[in-house]
Amino acid sequence: MANTFQITVPDIGNFDSVEVIDVIVKIGDTIKKEDSLITVESDKASMDIPSTHEGKVTKIDLKVGDKVKQGSNILVIELSESNDKPQKAETKTEVKVEAKAEVKKEMPSEVSKQTSTKKSNMTSTHETELVVLGSGPGGYTAAFRAADLGKKVVLIERYGTLGGVCLNVGCIPSKALLHTAKVITDAEETAEHGVTFGDPKIDLEKIRHWKANDVVGKLTQGLSAMAKQRQVTVIQGVGEFTSPHQIKVTKADGSSETIGFEHCIVAAGSQATKFPGVQDDPRIMDSTGALELKDIPKRLLIVGGGIIGLEMGTVYDALGSRVSVVELSDGLIQGCDRDLVRPLQKRMEQRFEKIMLNTKVNTIEPKADGIHVAFEFEGKSESQIYDRVLIAIGRRPNGKVIKAELAGVNVTDQGFIPVDKQMRTNVSHIFAIGDIVGQPMLAHKATHEGKVAAEVIAGHKVEFQAIAIPSVAYTDPEVAWAGMTETEAKLHNIEIEKASFPWAASGRALANNRSEGTTKLIFDKETHRLIGAGITGVNAGELIAETVLAIEMGADAHDLGLSIHPHPTLSETVCFAAEVKEGTITDLYLKKR
Repeated sequence: MANTFQITVPDIGNFDSVEVIDVIVKIGDTIKKEDSLITVESDKASMDIPSTHEGKVTKIDLKVGDKVKQGSNILVIELSESNDKPQKAETKTEVKVEAKAEVKKEMPSEVSKQTSTKKSNMTSTHETELVVLGSGPGGYTAAFRAADLGKKVVLIERYGTLGGVCLNVGCIPSKALLHTAKVITDAEETAEHGVTFGDPKIDLEKIRHWKANDVVGKLTQGLSAMAKQRQVTVIQGVGEFTSPHQIKVTKADGSSETIGFEHCIVAAGSQATKFPGVQDDPRIMDSTGALELKDIPKRLLIVGGGIIGLEMGTVYDALGSRVSVVELSDGLIQGCDRDLVRPLQKRMEQRFEKIMLNTKVNTIEPKADGIHVAFEFEGKSESQIYDRVLIAIGRRPNGKVIKAELAGVNVTDQGFIPVDKQMRTNVSHIFAIGDIVGQPMLAHKATHEGKVAAEVIAGHKVEFQAIAIPSVAYTDPEVAWAGMTETEAKLHNIEIEKASFPWAASGRALANNRSEGTTKLIFDKETHRLIGAGITGVNAGELIAETVLAIEMGADAHDLGLSIHPHPTLSETVCFAAEVKEGTITDLYLKKR
């Protein structure tokens, strides 16, 4: 009787089931070890499952569309003579994985390098080639890229799941809630063109469950699976340096272990800035608390008119809160050109209870009847009572809390860690990426920095050389910009030419009943190349990517204008703005120059 062997699905991470999207082999095929048998797809990755043995396929136990998990039968093979004895079921199989898929004004000057060989007296419980401190978008990207390049990697994360602030309590859950908010407001506004819905029935428990499980949970599970597939060791706890080559990790139960490393990438991120002098009270929230969605307050005050505060204001407004915003400066979203912010501010003034600019918050005092807030503006004082207050006055880097000084790493007074273009700190084997190295504090900047750091450690000659890093406020409407702003150009006496196309002249914007937007392009007057762009309107965050590519590629108005865009779309507005610059626009009438 022929010697046969049943091949099953190996360990694919914390998934109850994944879908088979391709069966690569058929009955009668002769396969070798590591030949791909099937492709499965999770929420975060597609995976090729390879064969553990050589032989001829005699039976296939599944088809496209089937759900499988660890231990599920794949196929039976008739073993060839070159096989060793059949392996036990628990044998680990390497799985090939494919992940689904403000300019740094001044790169830090070349920092003085030092190589430290000083070791701690503390014995290491783990020794590794690379340790990554923090598993946010930059951290897990760095860890996975380094593992793909053959490095032995340990990934340290303080949360119970991978993903850091962004995935667990930041950009991902906030976008989930913003989607819900947009559905509500879109339904409200369809009454203007003849379709009326009833008042929404809001089930906070279901919203929280969907956000935590269907969105965040699926993504964190995907990251966990990819860490296992790449054989990245994950250690959960709070990490602190004890020496230039060791990090101590304190776990939730109080126990600790020490990681010895050859190289380290610090991706420890940032934390919300606290309002000075305010006592702890559950009704006074930071962004993490706001995302918990404990209730819908009747009156909500947001302290800070930046992106985070306005995004959460958009959510709570849609859910039924009367939202007010107080900002110390003279405008919302500082760092963005005023003409781009204006449509957003106009809409928020219509929907929010109040927007207070040039206003100082003197005191925030929790009392039984609510949160008492004292304001000062134009030499006058005023007090108001709110049910909840969201403090959104920025974030501060965690450079001071990881004891980087014990590793000899330089940290600024603000908590930033200076790095060079290869993301290397002043200690040659220690790198840093993400929020902790400087503005802009954006996840997509961190991911690119993470790849650079990992590749440098692997011996590649690469640098972080981004010309344009897009910023997006996921408000309603969205505001997005990339490259040089008009404000920056004036500040640095750079001669520019700008061209704008109003969305009031866009057929698609009018059809969407959202014509308040604008698309603006900024060109270098001498070279005529695109150096900056800004878009305000529905899906501006998606649209800005084209301009980022154009800036990076050195495109000019001619290039953009001759690139045929589909009609009718909002993407056309980029082409039309370029035609305004060229003087070839036909969708507007411009006086001849």
